[in-house]
Amino acid sequence: MAPRVSLDELDPRTPVLIGVGQASERLTDPDYRGLGEADLAAQAVREALADTGIDPASVAAEIDTVVAVRSFEVSSPLSAAPLGRPDNMPRAVAARTGLDPATAITEVVGGQSPQKLVTEFAQRIADGRTDGVVIVGAEVISTVRHAMSELAAEDRPDFAEHVDGSHEDRGFGLAGLTTAQEARHHLIEPLLQYALLENARRHRIGLSRTEYARSMAELFAPMSQVAATNPHAASRQSRTADELLDTTNGNRALTDPYTRLLVSRDQVNQAASVILMSVGRARALGIDPARCVFLHGHSDLRERPLMERPDLSQGPAATAALGAALEMAGTELDEIAFLDLYSCFPIAVFTVCDAFGLSADDPRGLTVTGGLPYFGGPGNNYSMHAIAEIAGRVRARPGTLGLVAANGGVLSKYSVGIYSTDPVAWHAADDARRQCELDAAPGVDDCHDADGTATIETYTITPPDRKGRRRTIVIGRLDDDTPNDPGRRFIANVADADEELLDRLATADDPIGTAVFVRSFAHGNRVAVSEERMTELFPVTTHRFRDAYEHIGIRREGHLLEVTIDRPGSRNALNPKANAELDEIFDAYFADPDLWVAILTGAGDKAFSSGNDLAHMAGDALLAVPKNGFGGLTSRPTMPKPVIAAVNGLALGGGLEIALACHIIVADEQASFGLPEVKVGLAAAAGGLVRLPRALGPALARDMILTGRRIDTAEAHRIGLVSRIAEHGRSLEVARAVAAEILAGSPTAVRASLAAMAAAEQIPDPVEAIGATTPAVLNDLLISQDTMEGVLAFVTKRAPNWTGR
Repeated sequence: MAPRVSLDELDPRTPVLIGVGQASERLTDPDYRGLGEADLAAQAVREALADTGIDPASVAAEIDTVVAVRSFEVSSPLSAAPLGRPDNMPRAVAARTGLDPATAITEVVGGQSPQKLVTEFAQRIADGRTDGVVIVGAEVISTVRHAMSELAAEDRPDFAEHVDGSHEDRGFGLAGLTTAQEARHHLIEPLLQYALLENARRHRIGLSRTEYARSMAELFAPMSQVAATNPHAASRQSRTADELLDTTNGNRALTDPYTRLLVSRDQVNQAASVILMSVGRARALGIDPARCVFLHGHSDLRERPLMERPDLSQGPAATAALGAALEMAGTELDEIAFLDLYSCFPIAVFTVCDAFGLSADDPRGLTVTGGLPYFGGPGNNYSMHAIAEIAGRVRARPGTLGLVAANGGVLSKYSVGIYSTDPVAWHAADDARRQCELDAAPGVDDCHDADGTATIETYTITPPDRKGRRRTIVIGRLDDDTPNDPGRRFIANVADADEELLDRLATADDPIGTAVFVRSFAHGNRVAVSEERMTELFPVTTHRFRDAYEHIGIRREGHLLEVTIDRPGSRNALNPKANAELDEIFDAYFADPDLWVAILTGAGDKAFSSGNDLAHMAGDALLAVPKNGFGGLTSRPTMPKPVIAAVNGLALGGGLEIALACHIIVADEQASFGLPEVKVGLAAAAGGLVRLPRALGPALARDMILTGRRIDTAEAHRIGLVSRIAEHGRSLEVARAVAAEILAGSPTAVRASLAAMAAAEQIPDPVEAIGATTPAVLNDLLISQDTMEGVLAFVTKRAPNWTGR
């Protein structure tokens, strides 16, 4: 342990925990009041003030900072507060408890928050930046759901409240926790994310389904026994391992390998708070030294994003954080008297147990609260309850150590604190160096659009719903040319009709390692049991035009194709179906040897396209963009034949991005161009952020992108974005004239020129670019019938008869 010192020997700026408090209520309690989040949090703060052992008002007068743990109602862009909530939660709680802080803060998302905040504000106290801090969090999910499901609208409470005063809202802090690729495959819920890790661990240690289910039940059963004695627990029912294995009596299967009683319980009404102060200020207030609890060791580390982790079955950041905290405290895990390991899912506990040799029946127990499935999982604030419980235990047994391990995300953010009543000098952590070491470890390359043979790395599958459908997530590795290493990693869903693979995932003792075939689509990657089965489920179709489209018009005349976005009522904005139709049309255009030039325009005289139809951005539609990009063009790998944009009006957002992807832009004299995405909280991610700086230069592009301002046709022509200006209403006519000029030349030479220019864009040095592209152009033209025809026609003074060959 750290060297013992007396309280008087400590630097007066040493941080110390002087008060803890908890509050809770259950719907079945005789005195249930249906408190809102601010009121329940205030109750916990009052308990913490009383816990200091002196007049609460004298402690409250010393508090200059109140920090709120972010509740689930404001933890993501999709969160909602159906009964309303204070717009400044820390000050709402302060007003209810006699606090008048200079600083009010709401923390980012994550179950690591309580311990991370204790560490952060202990450091601030040590630095002299603050004197007294209250940290508090609360969840009233049970009350809110009860009100919404059981009470008439007029009988529901209104928790909305405006609170004046400064407020530092740190935002969601979700960076690295969720990606568009994961969302595209419905890998958003923690339940599914943790199930993937859990099944990867089962495969690594070689247990059968039955054996692993038993191990999870034996891990968590002792936690339920702790919860049974905790007055704040949401469930005070002690359960045996056999009861946790029984999938009847409400313990239904949720997703492989979890049942309801093996995962965090969020329907709770629970709050907890801690009070931190400097030793000097605590001594001046007359706080009993026996109530002072010191942080002997601490660490806060982050894991890689899910898809980059070398081993999905382990959490090196969690074990590194715990090891660092033990090292700072000068102790070993065997010397810790009280443990609380974050237990949202079994894998979160197993990760620590595997690394440090802990067993499920450790006589100390692995929780002091009862764990998240039984005590309850009050949003991001669970570990505040653990800190409160640990403080009570080390006070009862002076000189002992208690450890809190707090987890956020998908083993993504890990914070550890080691507590004791023994006075100890404050030490800053060496987390920056340790984080660099974690980040320097080799990662895994991922593949967004996966195609080919592959192997399942981990998976989860849900039971059939009422319609017999099962949700699946597969993480796999492509069979790349890496004989000694697994290939690139991808996420996929199982093709709905592939019953053989679905049954294998649901019933085979270990589906991990199964060979599969993966194919990428606009809606995501899909895996099937074999390439043959994939072809049966998704036949490869020949690219050809339909007789009619719902949102797009086409006109074919000779070697020219005219494509019109026909949604004038929406300013020709693209919804998912229009996007898919354009992709299909351009596939057919590039595949048709008799079509040599295409023109893209918009219906009416108001808009070429105003981009993405925001009315269709809910749910999957936000990510439902063709593999070839917005409008079927912006991410198309090759465009071997020319496409002319006839901009007849507004070209905004995705509309401008489509135009930028075209080879030539002809614009109506009254047209305008802009990327206004920032004004609606989006970004020009369909190529605008890349193509506009290349087309206009970085200075003007940054101006347009960051401000969302528009430019008119005259300016667009002056800076080289537009090649020709048409009189109002004649953009299509001018585009046809340009197309006729192109058609007058050799289509073979046009294609070779486009290919050479595309290749040259990747080579900065002009001489090197010429050397790299000229042979390919000459090789193409040397064997072309059109080359000979062009020369012969010139010599004989007649018009050439191009064939495109």
